[in-house]
Amino acid sequence: MATNGAQESFAPVLEAMAAMQSSGDRARKEQAHQFLESFQKSEGAWQATFAILQSPNADASVKLFAATTLKGKIVYDLHQLPREALPQLRDSLLASLVQFSAGPKPIRMQLCVCLANLAIQMTEWKDVLQLVVSTLGSNPATLPCVLDFLRVLPEEVTEGRKINLPEDELINRTRELLEDNSQQAISLLIQYAQSSQSAAQNPQLLDCITAWMREVPLNNIVDSPLLQVIIDALSAEEPFDAAVECICAMFNETRDVDECMPAIRVLYPHVLALRPKIAEAAREEDHEKYKGIARVFSEAGETWALLIARLPQDFRGLVEAILETAAMDKEKDAISHTFKFWYELKQYLTLEKYMQARLQFVDIYSNLVDIMIGHLEYPKPETGDEKDLFEGDREQEEKFREFRHQMGDVLKDCCEVIGVTDCLKKSYDLIERWVERFGNQSAANHIPEWQKLEAPLFSLRAMGRMVPSDENIMLPRLMPLIVAIPDHEKVRFQAVMALGRYTEWTAKHPDTLQPQLDFIMAAFKHPSKEVVRAAALSFKFFCNDCASLLVGYTTILQEFYDGVLDSLPTDSQEEVTDGVASVLAKLEADQVYPHMKLYCDPIMKRLLQMAEHASNEKEMLMLSDKIQLLTIFIQWVQPYVPLGQANPAVKYCQEIFPHLAAIADKFFTNVSILERICRCWRYMVLSYRTAIGPLVGGLASKLADGFTRSRQGCFLWATDSIIREFSEGAEGVTSDMTADIFRFYEQQATTFLRVLSDVAPEELPDLIEDFFRLTCDMLLCHAPSTILTPLMDHIVSAACTSLSLLKEEPIFATLHFLRDLLGYGGDMSPSSSFDQTRHHVPVQVQSRVKELVGAHGEALVQRIMTGMMYTFPRDCFPDASGVLLDLFQLMPEQVGLWVQNTVAMLPPGSITPQESERFLNNIKQLVHSDQVRKIRTLLQDFTNSYRRRNVAPREGLGRLEASRFRFSG
Repeated sequence: MATNGAQESFAPVLEAMAAMQSSGDRARKEQAHQFLESFQKSEGAWQATFAILQSPNADASVKLFAATTLKGKIVYDLHQLPREALPQLRDSLLASLVQFSAGPKPIRMQLCVCLANLAIQMTEWKDVLQLVVSTLGSNPATLPCVLDFLRVLPEEVTEGRKINLPEDELINRTRELLEDNSQQAISLLIQYAQSSQSAAQNPQLLDCITAWMREVPLNNIVDSPLLQVIIDALSAEEPFDAAVECICAMFNETRDVDECMPAIRVLYPHVLALRPKIAEAAREEDHEKYKGIARVFSEAGETWALLIARLPQDFRGLVEAILETAAMDKEKDAISHTFKFWYELKQYLTLEKYMQARLQFVDIYSNLVDIMIGHLEYPKPETGDEKDLFEGDREQEEKFREFRHQMGDVLKDCCEVIGVTDCLKKSYDLIERWVERFGNQSAANHIPEWQKLEAPLFSLRAMGRMVPSDENIMLPRLMPLIVAIPDHEKVRFQAVMALGRYTEWTAKHPDTLQPQLDFIMAAFKHPSKEVVRAAALSFKFFCNDCASLLVGYTTILQEFYDGVLDSLPTDSQEEVTDGVASVLAKLEADQVYPHMKLYCDPIMKRLLQMAEHASNEKEMLMLSDKIQLLTIFIQWVQPYVPLGQANPAVKYCQEIFPHLAAIADKFFTNVSILERICRCWRYMVLSYRTAIGPLVGGLASKLADGFTRSRQGCFLWATDSIIREFSEGAEGVTSDMTADIFRFYEQQATTFLRVLSDVAPEELPDLIEDFFRLTCDMLLCHAPSTILTPLMDHIVSAACTSLSLLKEEPIFATLHFLRDLLGYGGDMSPSSSFDQTRHHVPVQVQSRVKELVGAHGEALVQRIMTGMMYTFPRDCFPDASGVLLDLFQLMPEQVGLWVQNTVAMLPPGSITPQESERFLNNIKQLVHSDQVRKIRTLLQDFTNSYRRRNVAPREGLGRLEASRFRFSG
């Protein structure tokens, strides 16, 4: 399709590409990027791309960009060409494939993708495979093009929804290209495989088999010579990776084991015959081969787990092979392939139905525990430097940490199969064996072979969740061992963390509590920060689960708490506070106030001192962190007090409220301090509910003043808690309270609207989110008065403005508000998630909603459709289309007209007249046939298609900018 004119016209394109690949200034690269984005969607790109492909002056990376651009044109812009030009386009693609038959391979693949996408849309082209094979298949030089095309065709057809074809045409074309061609494709692959030994070992052949696996009956491959081709390729070096992918895809097609039993009977002996390759790969230290073989066995096991449970004797060999891959994995790379298998098999073996199979695999899972604990061991550093076990390789260290937790999950699976007692005994035996061997050799600075002690301690920690609180065989023996372990940093860390996992058991065995708690509390003095962090976390769990046992120790705990608090990092301060607060939560109501003062007054004293001197960002952050500690006490300590009686916790809140208000006034520009104070106030309401009544007037006043002064959304977030708690009809809430609450909301809303009129919405995303979430709760708790307020006109207008944002959260909140508001335009109110009852909506409320739609509906339709076509994050689409559906249900004819007006405003050329007409006619038909609900899908499909074609960046630019790679054939 290239012409001389086109060759002259692409000079600016080459210049922009050169700018993208250069190390020039950022502005120039950005300008080039924008130019190329525009070029990719232009009509001139059709001829320019072919001209670039044929140009001797363009390098490989530029030609790849041209081929990728051409793919985008065919997928999204085929409407730019007259229908009669499509055969010429097809012939040009075939000619280009001949040109690039020897490579570079990425360009050849893109051209095959182009041809496949053209085949999908060029429905008059009926002999697709025949033409491609006759054009490219007779010459050995162009045969790779045929294989590439065979590979990509099923993939592209499967992804065909991105192509703008009506659904029925797409279904028919899929049948024509895949189902009708499947036998011919398999015959071609068999013919090619049998043509020579090199052909049978060509990775391209295996890729093609994998691609067509889902399009043909599996037995057509299993019963053909192709199965042996796949098996033989697993013994050859070049096609090995492709063969692994191929056979694993074959396993995946046998997931319905009952239907696929004939194929499984053929496959299983071939899989078992691969078992010697495990030891072979381990012996040769061929790690990639080892991982591939491990994957083959593991994925076969995952797929056939049900058969293993049904026929344990027949399939035991496969399970043993998977266990062997786990045992022999020195590099700890391949074992991860087995993890899912052990879980899948466990799911079946723990069913009563498969108890006999479970008994037959007890020895397997028992050995698996030994293997996993062995792999948990930290490496022994070759340099002997115990402080750097991974010799500076931080990526490897992080990978090992993640890997250990995955193995911990496998140990949990083992607990379910063979029982926790047997698993715990294995850990106990290893710890005891270490103590017997090295106990007398341990010194402060030398713990011999500590890895062999730390690993079983980690296994205990990992299995903790599986151990029932009535376990009385191993844990009574383990606990004395754990609290007596030597003081090595990693060992001590693991011991402390392990104790924290068994606190529910300790709560039922109070005689073991004291030594464990002493061990944990002593760890707060350890020089290692990691051990101290572990101690804080375990202390939290101990207090949470053993709170009833610790109620008598509140004074001692307070002394400990006050003594360690300031020395801990922020997270640990919160964990320790969480622990002691959970103990206070168990106190009788008459003990709450004095204990709140005992624990919280020292914190308030620190707060006031810090507030007096805080002058920089670090000191202010420390102040905000301390405020969070008060909130934790308020979250936990919720004494039961009969309705009408004073709550002792509220009494303490009344004491500290003025101090918090003064701090908020002083630091009204510091967001972190304001957020923490508002969070504290919010939890005063959430924890004590209507009992907070004596404080609510002053609290509401401070929230309103604070928002007016600071314009921070956290004040709206705290306001939300009052609105929810003091909703209409709630117990103890009077009509006067409700009226006060509504006036409070109106004051906050007025301030918000003033702020939004002064500041661009792009600068207020969090504030917008908080306001519309607050207004959603007003609709939930005080719907009639909220909808009927004169402010609602301005609020809906603000919602329309807010939909221009690019950030997801405020758009979500705004859309949710609109859906809730529109829900009151019908006869029945929308139901909340926690109150499924629905009520009749007063006529004046329905009329007010429709009045709002009449005034703002067209702007909303334009804004929402524009957002769906251009700017909304993908996750916002369901709610956005939901708002449009709600509008259609209220005023179908009028909203249909607004949609038509919006489509008419789209840029010329961005949509064909036929597409526009089809879309609008479909809407009219659905409106007239009273099938409005179907319009939602129609809107989503239309806007998705428009966005993919006109807005979403096309492929190629990122690859072009990063092109430093070498092209191979």
